[in-house]
Amino acid sequence: MNSLADTRSVLRVAAIGSPAPVGMTLKRTVDIMLALSGIILLAPLLIICFAVTALTSPGPALFRHRRVGFNGKDFDCFKFRTMMTDAPERLRKLLESDPSAAAEWATNRKLRNDPRITAIGGILRKSSLDELPQLFNVLKGDMSIVGPRPVTDEELERYASSVNAYLSCRPGITGLWQVSGRSTTTYNKRVACDTFYARNWSMALDVKIIAVTIPALLVSDNAC
Repeated sequence: MNSLADTRSVLRVAAIGSPAPVGMTLKRTVDIMLALSGIILLAPLLIICFAVTALTSPGPALFRHRRVGFNGKDFDCFKFRTMMTDAPERLRKLLESDPSAAAEWATNRKLRNDPRITAIGGILRKSSLDELPQLFNVLKGDMSIVGPRPVTDEELERYASSVNAYLSCRPGITGLWQVSGRSTTTYNKRVACDTFYARNWSMALDVKIIAVTIPALLVSDNAC
C-alpha cells in the first residue's frame, strides 16, 4: 500500500461478499418507530441540551462528525458539541508534549483526562445525552437504535479481518460493546463485540441490549 487512503479503500471493498445485511425490513421498521417516539418524548430534553450547549461555550450546539456506515457509506453522525472549537489543536499539542497521553490515544483513540472537553460537554458525555441527536440519524437511515459503535475511516483499519461484520450493520446509538463496559474495555473487545453482534443478530438480542442500556449508562464512568 502506498498510503492510508489505499488501505481504507481496500477495507471498504471488503463490504462486497460480507454477511447478509443485519435486520433488513423488520429492524428498520422498529428503528423508525423507536426513533420517532424518542424524538417526541425527549423533545424538551433535546431543547434544553441544545440551549445549554449553545449558551455555555462558543461554537455551534450541534456537531457533525464523518463516520463509516452500512456497506462502507460515509455519513454525518450528529451529536451535541462537547468539545472546544479548537479541539484538534489542543489534541495535537497534548500528544506532542505528553508521551503517556500519546500512548493512551494510540491504544484506545480516547483520553480519560481530555483537555478538549467543555464543562457542560463532560456532563453530556458522562450521561450520553450528547448522543440524543443520533435519533435523527436513525430516521435518515444512517444508523440503527442498536448496532456497532460508529467508527471513523482511521478506526475502520483496526477491524482488519472483522471489517465485513462491521460493514454489514448500520451503526447503533447503543450496542453490545456500549453495554459491556464501554470505556473500561479494550478496542479488541470492541471489535469482538461488533463481530459477535453482526453474526448473531436477532430481535431478541436487540431487545436485551436495549433493556440493559440505561443501567449500563448509570454505572458508566466515562462515555465517549
